[in-house]
Amino acid sequence: MTSGAQQHGQNPAPSPAQNPAQNPSPTPPIWNAPPKSRGGGLAFAIVGIVVAGLVALLVIAYLASGLGVPTLLIGSLLALVPLALVLLAVRWVDRWEPEPRWALWFAFLWGAAVSVAIALVVDLGVQLAMAFAETGGTPDEALQAVVQAPIVEELAKGVGVLAIFAFSRSHFDGPVDGLVYAATVAAGFAFTENVLYFGAALAEGGAQTLGATFVVRGLFSPFAHVLFTVCTGLAIGIGARRGGGVGVVGWFLFGLLGATLLHALWNGSLTFADDAIGLYFTVQVPIFIFAVVITVLLRRQEVRVTRRRLAEYASAGWFSAAEVEMLATPAGRRQAKAWAKMQTPARTAAMRKLITDATHLAFTRQRIAAGLAKDATFAEEQGLLAAVVEDRRILLS
Repeated sequence: MTSGAQQHGQNPAPSPAQNPAQNPSPTPPIWNAPPKSRGGGLAFAIVGIVVAGLVALLVIAYLASGLGVPTLLIGSLLALVPLALVLLAVRWVDRWEPEPRWALWFAFLWGAAVSVAIALVVDLGVQLAMAFAETGGTPDEALQAVVQAPIVEELAKGVGVLAIFAFSRSHFDGPVDGLVYAATVAAGFAFTENVLYFGAALAEGGAQTLGATFVVRGLFSPFAHVLFTVCTGLAIGIGARRGGGVGVVGWFLFGLLGATLLHALWNGSLTFADDAIGLYFTVQVPIFIFAVVITVLLRRQEVRVTRRRLAEYASAGWFSAAEVEMLATPAGRRQAKAWAKMQTPARTAAMRKLITDATHLAFTRQRIAAGLAKDATFAEEQGLLAAVVEDRRILLS
C-alpha cells in the first residue's frame, strides 16, 4: 500500500494535469515547502464556548425564573425530541467530511444561548419602547411574528455562522460546511425556543395545550429554524468557495435576506392562514422537500471532489487506484469499515482516521487547486499527508 515516494521520503511528482505543457493554466503543485501552521480556530472556539456557556447560564436562570424549575425540566425533556431529529440529520450530512467537534459545540451554544439572549434583549427593548411611547402600549403580535422575529433571530443566528467562517476558515470549505454549521446553530436556537414554548403551554393551558404545541413544533416542524438559517450558511459557503475575503460579507447579507424572507413567510402562514394544515402541506412541506434535494446534491458533489482530488495524489504516488476507490466512494468506505471491524481495535480506529484524513486532504487540495490556498494551507497538507502515512502504518502493522 505504501508507494516508493513515501518509502524513500521523496516529494511526489506533480500529476499530469499540472504539466504546463498540457495545461496552459496549471493548478499549483501538490507539494510545497510549508510554513508553520496556525491554530487560531481552536483558540477562538475555546473562548467562544466559555463565553457562550456563561450566556447559557443566564438564559437558564431567566427561563427558570419565568417558568419554574419543574416546568422548565418538562419543557427541556420534550424539546430533546425535535433536537435529536435535527442533530441526527446534521450528522448524516456531516458524515462525509466531518467538522471539528469544538466548532460544532460553539455553533450549538451560540444558537441555544447567545442568539436567544439577543432575541430576548431586543424583544424587551421593543416592549419598553412601546410602553414609553404610549402608556400601556404593547407591540403588535402579528408584526412581531412576521417582521421582528425573522429579522432579529436570523441576524443573531447568522452572525454565529459568520464568526465560525472568520475564525475557522480552514474548516469552512464550501456550501455543505455552511449548511452543517447553520443547521447546528439553528438546532440550538430551536431547542431553547421549544423549551420556552413548551413550558409556557404547560403553565398556561395544562397538558392538553402542551400536547398540541408539541405536535405542531416538535413533530410537524422540527426543521423550521434549520431551513431558515441554512440559507445564510449556504450563502457563506458559496462565498468561501469563491475565494472568501471581504466578498463573503456580501454573500452573508444575501443569504440573510433569504433566511429572513423564508422565516417571515413561515410565520405569516401560521399567523394569517385560515387552513393551517392545508397550508402546511402545500407550502411548508414542499420547502422542506426542496431543501432535502439540495442537501443530497451537495453531498454528491462532495463525493466527486474527494475522488477527483485523491486521484491527483494517486498520480503523484501517494495512493493506489484501489485506495482511491476505497476512500472516495460510499461503497468503498462501507467495505473498508466492515473489514476493519473484524481486525484489532487499533486497526478499526486507524481505518476511521485514514478515511477522515484522506477526505480532509482532498478538500485541502481543492482549496489549493482553486487558487484559495494561504500559507497555512500547505502546512495543513503536509500534516495530512504525514497522517495518512501513519494511518497506513498502523493498518499494516
